[in-house]
Amino acid sequence: MSAHIGVTGLAVMGANLARNLARNGFTVALHNRSVEKTDALLAKHGQDGDFVRTETLQELVDSLEKPRRVLIMVKAGKPVDSVIEQLEPLLEPGDIIIDAGNSHYEDTRRREASLAKKDLHFVGIGVSGGEEGALNGPSIMPGGSRESYDALGPLLEKIAAHVDGKPCCAWIGTDGAGHFVKMVHNGIEYADMQVIGEAFDLLRSGAGIEPAEQSKIFTEWNKSELASFLIEISAEVLGHVDAKTGKPFVDVVVDAAGQKGTGRWTVISALELGSPTSGIAESVFARALSSQTEQRKLAQDLMAGGEADVEIPESFVEDVRQALYASKLVSYAQGLDMLTSAAKEYGWDLKLDEIASLWRGGCIIRAELLKEITKAYAAAEKPANLLFAPAFTKAIADVLPAWRRVVSTAVQLGIPVPVFSSSLAYYDGLRRKRLPAAVIQGQRDLFGAHTYGRVDAEGTFHTLWGEDKSEIEAVDTH
Repeated sequence: MSAHIGVTGLAVMGANLARNLARNGFTVALHNRSVEKTDALLAKHGQDGDFVRTETLQELVDSLEKPRRVLIMVKAGKPVDSVIEQLEPLLEPGDIIIDAGNSHYEDTRRREASLAKKDLHFVGIGVSGGEEGALNGPSIMPGGSRESYDALGPLLEKIAAHVDGKPCCAWIGTDGAGHFVKMVHNGIEYADMQVIGEAFDLLRSGAGIEPAEQSKIFTEWNKSELASFLIEISAEVLGHVDAKTGKPFVDVVVDAAGQKGTGRWTVISALELGSPTSGIAESVFARALSSQTEQRKLAQDLMAGGEADVEIPESFVEDVRQALYASKLVSYAQGLDMLTSAAKEYGWDLKLDEIASLWRGGCIIRAELLKEITKAYAAAEKPANLLFAPAFTKAIADVLPAWRRVVSTAVQLGIPVPVFSSSLAYYDGLRRKRLPAAVIQGQRDLFGAHTYGRVDAEGTFHTLWGEDKSEIEAVDTH
């Protein structure tokens, strides 16, 4: 029997992707470093479809039809390089190695370039949806060459989530484009999760609404333009009661959130690209701050609060809903703008409407508003920024007063809302006629002769600060 695809690395995600492939009619060759995992999968889920059991990578390769497709699902970093080193001598020109883990896109670009010299295809694919998505239909973001996608795409499109009859899978672009888009997806996910947490804190600490009641509120919000997977599961989390104590589940969970790297990578890459992803950055820093438990304990005794006595109106819940919508929208806008910057930097032809449509199903950030985002970028005149699309310009204008009231109230109450407030600052920064960067340019020119431009003349200038403060035209040394 010739298998259509091989999967090596049968932890939960790898096993679920293998089962998904088998359920969709593909014969899947299985390999794991420890054969026990292969046998456990076959014993428990062998009825899912046609599997081929292998004990070595050579057996795995020998069981595959050509061009061979080998999907690696191991921990990102050195383990991926290790598997590639073992696979490479066993493969022939035209064969395809697929990395479906959360690898850094620069690693993917390096691996793709190296293997291309040996006439092997390397495809980094972003897979979103967690364990359930891997089994039942994830959002899939493949990079690599167009030729490799022609051989691999039909399998991936079959196992992906489908929305309105279309698969949430499409070729993203060359080399590391797929992993880059998945990284940005995760950055948006960080901001989305944090801003939901901030909404919870505002309703609890500001309006005194307990988790059980908030669960009902979030359930109602999920019927509005906020409808999304994360709002849906937040309602479930807030409604859950701890069996041991009878307390709300959120009150017995340690309030320190970790992060596995993709959020941090998004922020680092954004800084390198000069792309302002302030909301995403604040969400990563918020997790870092939450984990500084010892400093937070000390601060509670040492640091003054100075909170104001603020009367919370009945309209506060609706204000928070509107502010949450605006802040979520900004996180998508920042992420998509970052993709535009990356496309220019790396020579990728990223189609933002197609990428937004891939996120409509299967993935963690799937949401109703992605339908409008897809429409905005599918229009003949594509917006330079998502917030410039007419539908969203109007939507923000409608909720802007509520957004300002919520941030103002949070500041007065001493409730930290880093993503609510930084998203609002980003919005205001975009729309302001003048920003204080002129002062910064003056400072830079004074202490480092970094030069500046003038609003009334072409060219680059420098003021002789240590002399008579006259201005000279700077000489271009490049």
